[in-house]
Amino acid sequence: MARILTVKAQPRSKAPGVEELGPDSFRVRVRAAPDKGRANAEVTERLAAHLGVPPSRLTLFRGAASSHKLFRLET
Repeated sequence: MARILTVKAQPRSKAPGVEELGPDSFRVRVRAAPDKGRANAEVTERLAAHLGVPPSRLTLFRGAASSHKLFRLET
């Protein structure tokens, strides 16, 4: 069964980190610029580390070019 996670990404942040906004809702601040998928990759890595899962279990399926993203977490 998969969980759907809602993520608000903040690229070019001076203080990177993950903040839980509610159940399955997060704000992820990353240093990377939103250029050529770098910010998306860092968002995926930080979110996976926060959840304690390998990044391969997270799939970005909506919002690749937006700050509002949806990830699927495979359980």
